Amino acid sequence: MQILPIGIWIKTKPAMIMGHSATIARRTGRARLAFRALHARRARQFTPHAVRSSCGFTILEIIIVLFLLVGLLGIILPRFSLDDSLGTVGRRLVGTVRSLQSLAMMTQKTVRLYVDIDRGIYWPMILDGNQEKAPTDPTWAMPLKLSETIRISDFLADQGKKESGRVDLFFYPTGRIDPATMHLVDAHNNILAIAIEPVTGAIRMSDERIEPPRPLIILERVRPLLQTAGESRQR
Repeated sequence: MQILPIGIWIKTKPAMIMGHSATIARRTGRARLAFRALHARRARQFTPHAVRSSCGFTILEIIIVLFLLVGLLGIILPRFSLDDSLGTVGRRLVGTVRSLQSLAMMTQKTVRLYVDIDRGIYWPMILDGNQEKAPTDPTWAMPLKLSETIRISDFLADQGKKESGRVDLFFYPTGRIDPATMHLVDAHNNILAIAIEPVTGAIRMSDERIEPPRPLIILERVRPLLQTAGESRQR
């Protein structure tokens, strides 16, 4: 080992310290540069563009998909009918009949229901002596109308069977209703029958036609017996 004189050692010591400091500074600078580069790479990975790329969709792609969905719905929705079904219209008519029956019993006045087959509308009027007046219920401020896709095929009442024109149906204070049978038809020719029983006031609904009861047929051999019984009663 070489031993330097004290004077030489003192002169060379600051140079050695400065050399070590420069080396440390260079290493620290490279470490800082490496850290900054790593931070920049991580920052680029989490930019909005990078996030959209990792998800697989961009704002433009989402707008295009939404535009296609709106166009598809515009094609599909018109194919579905938003009109009322036969069952809905039938239940509404049954509710109307029940309401008018209660109205006649409550006011103790006869109520007449007008049904316009051609226009598909109906409205009630209260008979007050020789006059008619509209019910005070705001529901009847205007005639009610059937759905656009549903029509009355025929209406059988006291006036006979009608397929056009106007039909009248009476509700009495006793709760009795005139017998009636109507058939509703939708756009697909589906049928809904509504029949009102005059005695019991029961209302039947069926998806098949309800034909009126056939008149009682009296056999020829029974007629003389009935005539004899009638004559004996008159005596």
